[in-house]
Amino acid sequence: MESVSQYSQIIRRRKQFLFILAIVFVVIFIIDIMVGSSSLTMVETVKIIFEGPKENERYNAIIWGIRLPMALTCVCVGASLGLAGVQMQTILNNPLASPYTLGVSSAAGFGAAFSIVFGFPYLSPSWINIPVSAMIFSLLASAMIALASKRMENNDTKSMILFGVIMNFFFAALQTLMQYISNQSQTTEILHWLFGSLAKANWLGVLICSSVFLIIFLISLRYNWQLTALSVGEDRAKSLGIRTNKLRIIVFILSALLIAAAVSYVGSIGFIGLVAPHFARTYMGEDQRYLAPMSAFFGVILLLTASILSKIVIPGIIIPVGIITNLVGVGFLAYLMLRRKI
Repeated sequence: MESVSQYSQIIRRRKQFLFILAIVFVVIFIIDIMVGSSSLTMVETVKIIFEGPKENERYNAIIWGIRLPMALTCVCVGASLGLAGVQMQTILNNPLASPYTLGVSSAAGFGAAFSIVFGFPYLSPSWINIPVSAMIFSLLASAMIALASKRMENNDTKSMILFGVIMNFFFAALQTLMQYISNQSQTTEILHWLFGSLAKANWLGVLICSSVFLIIFLISLRYNWQLTALSVGEDRAKSLGIRTNKLRIIVFILSALLIAAAVSYVGSIGFIGLVAPHFARTYMGEDQRYLAPMSAFFGVILLLTASILSKIVIPGIIIPVGIITNLVGVGFLAYLMLRRKI
C-alpha cells in the first residue's frame, strides 16, 4: 500500500509540474509574439491573435504574417529537437548524444550550402530547394550512421557516437568548401542559414514541421516501454524479449526524420536536443511515457526563450537564434562537466 501511495504522489507531482510548465509556455509564447520593433502590449497581442488574420491592418499583418509563424516555428522545431535528443540519448546510452553532436545538423548545413551554390535539387519554385536539399543530406548522414552501426559488432553505441562525430567533421569541412567556392552574396546567405535563423519562417514550414512531429510522436508512443527498459540496461531489455539492435535502428530513423524536418527550414540550431532531455530527466526520471513529451516541451520553452533573447539583446537587431542556443548550450555543458554529471 505504501508503494502505491508513493507512486500516486509521484504522478500527482508530475501532473502539477506539467500544469505549471504549460502556464509558463503560454506566457513565453505570447511574450515572443509581443516582443519586437513594433511595441505591443500583451492584451493587444492576445486580442489580435483571437481576431484572426485581417487585411489592411498593420499590427495584424505583423503578428499573423511574421511573428506568429516565427513563434510557431519555435514550437515545432523545439519540440522536434527535444524529442529527437532524448531518443538518441536513450538508444545510445550517452548524455552527449544529440542531433548537433552526431553530425546530422552539419549534414543539413552542407545540404543548404550546396543548394545555395549550385541550385540543387533544381525544383520550382526556387525557394524550396534549400530546405529540400538540407533534408536530403541530413537523412543521408543519418542513413550512413545507421548502416555503419549495423556493421559494428553488437551495435556498439560508443562506435556509433564516434562515427557520428566523424560525420560532423566531414560535413563541416564540406560546408567550408562551399563557402570557399561561393561568391560574396552566396557566402552571406550560407552564413545566415548556418547561424540558425527564424527570419524566413512561414506557414508552410510550420505545417510541414508540425505534421512530421505529430506523426513521429504518435509512432514513438508504441516504443516508449521498450525505450524505458533499454534505459535501465541492455541485458534487462533483452531479458524482456526486446530486440535492442532493431529498436535502435528504428528509433534512430524516427529521430533522423524529426531532425531533417526541423533544421531544413531554420538552419543549424544546436544544443536544444542536448539540453532539453537533461532538464526533462531531472523532473521525470527515465519513464519514457513522461520523459519524451516533457523533453519536447522543454525544447519548445528553450527555443522560445532563445527567440525572445535574440530580439532584446541588441535593441533594433534580431540576432540569429542559433547563436543564442549555442552560447546557452556551451554554458550548460560546462556546468555539467564541473558538476561531474557527464
